[in-house]
Amino acid sequence: MQILSDIQQILRQAQQMVVRHINKAMLEGYWQVGRRIVEEEQQGESRAEYGKGLIISLSAALQKEFGKGFSERNIEQMRLFYLEYPIPQTVSAVFQIPDFQLSWSHYQMLMRLDDKNERAFYEIEAAKNNWSLRELKRQFDSALYMRLALSKDKEGIKALAEKGQIIETAKDAVKDPYILEFLNLTEHYRYSESDLEHELIDKLEHFLLELGTGFAFVARQKRITIDEEHYHIDLVFYNRLLRCFVLLDLKIGKLRHQDIGQMQMYVNYYDRHVKTADEHKTIGIILCRDKSETLVEITLPQDNDQIFASRYQTLLPSKEDLKKLLASKNT
Repeated sequence: MQILSDIQQILRQAQQMVVRHINKAMLEGYWQVGRRIVEEEQQGESRAEYGKGLIISLSAALQKEFGKGFSERNIEQMRLFYLEYPIPQTVSAVFQIPDFQLSWSHYQMLMRLDDKNERAFYEIEAAKNNWSLRELKRQFDSALYMRLALSKDKEGIKALAEKGQIIETAKDAVKDPYILEFLNLTEHYRYSESDLEHELIDKLEHFLLELGTGFAFVARQKRITIDEEHYHIDLVFYNRLLRCFVLLDLKIGKLRHQDIGQMQMYVNYYDRHVKTADEHKTIGIILCRDKSETLVEITLPQDNDQIFASRYQTLLPSKEDLKKLLASKNT
């Protein structure tokens, strides 16, 4: 019955609102606890011994009334919560509590990140994309921030911290590399392009999250016909932010110039026969295990803004290697 469906939707939305209000109230309470502890223990200077003793005594008393949620560790986390998210100042310097949008578990993880820009980026993206704690951890483990930062200049990195990932051009929507560790394919496992495609479709939700913001699945092995000859595009997506089709071709080996030519044909076909007049130009992404940057530059036109070649990895990258790359890029 339609009325039953409508009422169920109303009640689900009401439940979600209640949960959000409870979560926000709890976070504001924890932040206020942290603020009060800092005011008490510091009073203009840090007194470590006094602070440690204060947390021990508070924990003992609060656990009796409010339960295990007020262990010494958790109270120390509340204190850190206030220090890491200090009082925001408006133009008139009026006191106000920060606008917390994530869960306590999210913030506990974020507070472990030393790089303030990286932390701000993940906080924005988690709120914007409604990431669960598990998905936040996966994006962090796959070094999403570092991978995006590697393609930015210093101003671009600053923008990541202030606004998160902004999708305005085709290049903004493309990562290099893509991390496909959720497929559980080891480096020594012999698999074909069809195997890779099957695994990606089988774990489509994870793959869409790895692709980024605004992607929707359209088709697999999409057949197009040119002069009575059939061709098959591995995966077709649509990006609602860019308002264009995104075609993916999967290559398990090193990228060849023929692969780029084939993708150019696919993109041209979609631009001329599929997209509507109010949609933007089609994007083509070739996922490959290895590529020559020189080959890509020579094969594609200098003003290319449609076709991109990205590497994929089936194992998580080394954080240290990525940090070294990022550091060397910005020196």
